[in-house]
Amino acid sequence: MTVRAALTQTVNVYAPMPARVEDLPSLEGRLLEVRRANVDHHLALMAAAKAEGAQVICFGELFPGPYFALTHHPMWTALAEDARDGETVSRVRAAARKLGMIAIAPIYERDPSGGRFNTAVVIDEQGEVLGTYRKTHIPHGKNEQGSFLEGFYYDRSDGKNALGPRNVSKNPHFPVFETSVGRLGVAICYDRHFEGVLWSLAHEGAQLVFCPAVTFGEKSQRMWHLEFQVDAARHNVFIGGSNRKGVEPPWNQPYFGESHFTGPNGKLANLSRHPELIVSDVALGELSAPDPSGWNLKRDLRHDIYSGRK
Repeated sequence: MTVRAALTQTVNVYAPMPARVEDLPSLEGRLLEVRRANVDHHLALMAAAKAEGAQVICFGELFPGPYFALTHHPMWTALAEDARDGETVSRVRAAARKLGMIAIAPIYERDPSGGRFNTAVVIDEQGEVLGTYRKTHIPHGKNEQGSFLEGFYYDRSDGKNALGPRNVSKNPHFPVFETSVGRLGVAICYDRHFEGVLWSLAHEGAQLVFCPAVTFGEKSQRMWHLEFQVDAARHNVFIGGSNRKGVEPPWNQPYFGESHFTGPNGKLANLSRHPELIVSDVALGELSAPDPSGWNLKRDLRHDIYSGRK
């Protein structure tokens, strides 16, 4: 089975952003405009991906707005919304039904208890919400280019992901969804650095893992390709990594993009002609074929000497 899958690679498109970080408070009261502009843009990209034959698309991390975690400003918490009935998810559900397309929509979630999370909502081609995945690992630090102060805005996953009957995982922290294009998992940005994440998703049956991210800096760029290639080969999965590309006023932090799909046997070709889309054919049949290296890692793993690996 071959699946045509898509990733977005874009930045905040809300044009009237202030020129200076000090002027960000002027956006207060206009955050719904910010959200709607970005959702409009991503739904247009979704339609463009469908026109190129894509069956499933993953939007970027926190796609309804700019990456606000570069600085502390509590006004951004007003962007958090419900992961089932909020405006963003409602609009993506309608688009999924219209286009007959599966969508992974990573939003800023506010749950009914008031908790806030960085959450990916998985929606099938009938517009049904199959469930959510809450980002497990939350970064809070800085590199040579800028800061990532995510712990100020949302909590790490509590494992209470909203799940439906098509979740095949027994691990509450790492759902895997049975869909018409195969078994899908999600790992959000910083999650990719922790070896247990891809192991857990693959162990629970994921065939294609989407990793929406907002990432920058020299080491991050260098590891962006290496980590995915090693994890795809080691765990026998396909991975689609999406990163923003460009800069977002007023912070003007550069995002390097380089979104791509990779599998156990290497990177996949980008078939898209659209500058803000990556589209690749994912040959899931490779996962059950003999490894061309002659390896059989699953068979030869020494379960008896690795703590917790059963």
